[in-house]
Amino acid sequence: MDEPDALTQDDPNAMTDEAWQSVLRAVDQTYSELVAHQEQLEHQNAELTAAKHLIEGVLHSVSDVLIVIDRDGSVAEASESLFALVSGGAPEVLGRPVAEIFDAEGAAQIATALNQLRMNHAVADFEASIPTETGAQPFHIVLSPRLDARDRFGGAVLSGRPLGELRRAYAELELSHEQLKQAQSQIVRNEKLASLGRLLAGVAHELNNPISFVYASTHALEKYVGQFETYFQQVQSGASRDELVRLRSELKLERALGNLSTAIHGAREGAERVRDIVADLRRLSSEGSGEKVVFDLAETARVGARWVERGAKSGVTVAFTGEDSLRVLGVPGHIQQIVMNLVQNALDAVDGGAAPEVRIDLAVQGGRARMTVSDNGPGIPDEQRAAVFDPFFTTKPVGKGTGLGLSISAKIADEHGGQLSLLPGPGAVFVLDLPLADTPGEA
Repeated sequence: MDEPDALTQDDPNAMTDEAWQSVLRAVDQTYSELVAHQEQLEHQNAELTAAKHLIEGVLHSVSDVLIVIDRDGSVAEASESLFALVSGGAPEVLGRPVAEIFDAEGAAQIATALNQLRMNHAVADFEASIPTETGAQPFHIVLSPRLDARDRFGGAVLSGRPLGELRRAYAELELSHEQLKQAQSQIVRNEKLASLGRLLAGVAHELNNPISFVYASTHALEKYVGQFETYFQQVQSGASRDELVRLRSELKLERALGNLSTAIHGAREGAERVRDIVADLRRLSSEGSGEKVVFDLAETARVGARWVERGAKSGVTVAFTGEDSLRVLGVPGHIQQIVMNLVQNALDAVDGGAAPEVRIDLAVQGGRARMTVSDNGPGIPDEQRAAVFDPFFTTKPVGKGTGLGLSISAKIADEHGGQLSLLPGPGAVFVLDLPLADTPGEA
């Protein structure tokens, strides 16, 4: 073991070669580290350059005002949109205190917001104006903090959107909303007109019967009046008792007197029937706009169902069960439209079926008014139940329905604080829930 040491001491060149090799290895390792470090620096420099180009592109292309603020409140970077507003452009903006860009009121708000950002880093939101050659231009300002790696305040970023643009957008939105409301109202009216069109034949028939009855009664009254006039003329001319008895028998005044009361009663009944039909028509054709009022859901349902029956001419009479009166708060014309849509669909569903039946049940459940419209028709298939309230969905043949009745009805129910829902059969079962008028808090 002592021999290698002896050889090393005897051979100085061997020791020199080993030292050089160690030095060369250290140089190679250092060079490799320098190359890797250089590559890393070049990569980071490329990323910084790309980020700088991106920021410059954003600052040049953004339409809103964008300002990067240093810790001391001066402008470090800004968008071209700001340079275009301020007289003098970039030289008058960069390095200048950001508060000086705004008017006096805006400058005070900027200073206050920056002080708050330094203390609690809370985002500020306010309005401020920038003086321009054409006058002060208002902006909606959002001021956000810039934080360093240790979460310390290092500046801020200010973004401003012209309020003129926002106000135009809000005005357009408001106009679109108003147009949408008008279109919805028009759809409701069109659907009601479609329902009324189906009822015209029934209306003509309903009016013709009592008017014919009144006409026949007045014709009888005219005949009886003529007979009595003849008799009284003879009385005034001084005819004898025997002549008057004979004339009374010929004119059959006793029977005419009895029929006279019947004719008067018939004329009154027919006129009252016409009056009731006209009153129902007025309620049915009312637009239903305006404020909500307290009304009887049961009476509204009976009027709507009665008119659908008249127009359908199917011979099916809607049966009513449950409460005789339900006071609710809403627009009667709109609720009546729901009733007519549901009853019309039920009558269509049972058309041609054996022992057709349509029923309306009125009840109070859970402190709310509940109207259930059911039929013994084929019902709605399970795969279609989820789409029954979608606009333009219909199971009827082409030309038989618009597909808007149920969707409009569901929307009306929602606007009244209620709900229109479909329950499991047999048949089709629709339930309308509405708040009662005397529910606590409803007044």
